[in-house]
Amino acid sequence: MSFEGEGQRRIRFQIGQSSSVYGFSPEPHMQLIQIVEALIYAAPEPVTAAEIAKAIRRAAADSLAPQARAWEDIATGEVESTIAELGETLAASGRAIELQEGASGWRFATRVDFADWIRALLPEMRPEKLSAAALETLALIAYRQPITKADIEAVRGVSVDGTMQKLLERRLVRIGGRADLPGRPMLYETTEQFMEHFGIKTLDDLPNASELRIVALPVAEVPPAVEETPVVVEETPVEEPAEARDEETPVVVEETPAEEPAAAPDEDAPAEESDEDTSAEREP
Repeated sequence: MSFEGEGQRRIRFQIGQSSSVYGFSPEPHMQLIQIVEALIYAAPEPVTAAEIAKAIRRAAADSLAPQARAWEDIATGEVESTIAELGETLAASGRAIELQEGASGWRFATRVDFADWIRALLPEMRPEKLSAAALETLALIAYRQPITKADIEAVRGVSVDGTMQKLLERRLVRIGGRADLPGRPMLYETTEQFMEHFGIKTLDDLPNASELRIVALPVAEVPPAVEETPVVVEETPVEEPAEARDEETPVVVEETPAEEPAAAPDEDAPAEESDEDTSAEREP
């Protein structure tokens, strides 16, 4: 497949054959520089020296060109030296293109001097500027990562919910895990997009990185751990069935004394006189 280069130069890079169009140098070293340049230019994303070396070895193994034999075992270090030489050549030529190394690899980019002209051509690509609050929050994450949102708020003294959401949406920060604290709060850290945005290769390239990482800063208060109260289960005695209670409970029978019979009238005792008998006797 072929790739359009700058100006009148076209580099054709095909597996299984080697061809030169418009000044493809027959000298092996110059060919290697041009191949590296073509691969970086064609890569849709930044590409590392190791990835370039792997592609060259794979293409050289299938190539019929005699000079390709020298690249079948090319090392990553040789590719890195070639990239450095390519970058120096571009810088010395005064071209508008330069070679940049980011966190994820090498890429071609336009020089900053031409930013205004590019914005005029592509106004929709104007990046949204970060607010002062976002930059301050981002700086805390960059220098103290991984860090919790509570610690960021302890330093800034305000809530950072909205700011954190914007930084997450722009893929400048991400969630890197959870802290070993009560409630397991989330930890935030920077991304490769952050380093690409600010043009740094590693976090050590940040200004005054070693000093600002050890400066004492306020931290959020850790809530005390809640002790678990042991649950005491009271054993409720199980009531026995009524039948069982009847069997065990002795039945007490109270003896009721029998009533004595009434005394019989005495036959020898004189009968009581009624008023009628007395009155009869009194009559003459």
